[in-house]
Amino acid sequence: MILELKLRKIGNSVGVVLPKELLKHLKAGEGDILTVTESQDGIRLTTKNPEFDQTMAVFDALSRRYRNTLRELAK
Repeated sequence: MILELKLRKIGNSVGVVLPKELLKHLKAGEGDILTVTESQDGIRLTTKNPEFDQTMAVFDALSRRYRNTLRELAK
């Protein structure tokens, strides 16, 4: 799927209006959170991944708990 999206002024910001086809492809709708990540060939737009959020929460807790150990291992 190749789409050209036009940047538009929205209030004091600039935004992009996503066409219905793209929202259907992303399985997203109004109020959903999209994640933009940089990839080798550009950017990637995905819907928010609850599994990833849970994994990052576990990592955050462990990295705080073992902060000193991780610092020593990094030397």
